[in-house]
Amino acid sequence: MSFQEKRNLVSLLSTLLIFTMYSLYVFQKYQEGSFHTSNEYRFWGAFILILIPVSIIAKVIIHIIFSIINTIATKEKEPLITDELDRLIYLKSTRNSHYVFIIGFLLSMIPLVMDQPPYVMFILLIGSGLLSELVGSITQLYLYRRGI
Repeated sequence: MSFQEKRNLVSLLSTLLIFTMYSLYVFQKYQEGSFHTSNEYRFWGAFILILIPVSIIAKVIIHIIFSIINTIATKEKEPLITDELDRLIYLKSTRNSHYVFIIGFLLSMIPLVMDQPPYVMFILLIGSGLLSELVGSITQLYLYRRGI
């Protein structure tokens, strides 16, 4: 398995782990009544605005640990040069990721039009963000395995 495949697999698993753990933490605090939910928009805004830096920091730490462990185990360093294949795979995975997010964003507007509670829109929006990130990582894994 190439370094890029390992890195994408770590990214995929870390995305799922971080999102699951953060969501469980917030849900547990919500059940305990720790969050003041009189303003639903404030709750969901805080959920998203805290998830972003938590996710970024955790991913940076996980990728540093992965790089160290991979270097120790395989005695090979991370490639510093990206070739045309790497760039093309990255662009195709980004395209697929953006398509999924845009479709999810549009679908998340439907509950607002249909007079559904706002939390339905936020759940769809957060879910589309998670799904788009997963699609991007899976696309990269697939393209590195299959080739272009």
